[in-house]
Amino acid sequence: MIPRIEICIGSSCFSRGNAKNVELVEKYLAERGLQDEVDVALCGKLCTGLCPHGPVVTVDGKVYKQVDRGMMLEILRDCLERKKGVE
Repeated sequence: MIPRIEICIGSSCFSRGNAKNVELVEKYLAERGLQDEVDVALCGKLCTGLCPHGPVVTVDGKVYKQVDRGMMLEILRDCLERKKGVE
């Protein structure tokens, strides 16, 4: 299954931290060479209606709320590295 990472780019989530989360995901994939080894559908997502709980990130249908840098890294490790056996 191809992991699907959706990062809300509604104004509230984007300003609360998802602008940085997008950068973090892109950098993470590039540094580990995972953009070529793991198929990831990274897409922006408009408002999820969960603005008070933002920034919001959805991975394979599972919604994560108040996603900061640490949580974003944990999400990436869980959905990408464990799947590929990368350390």
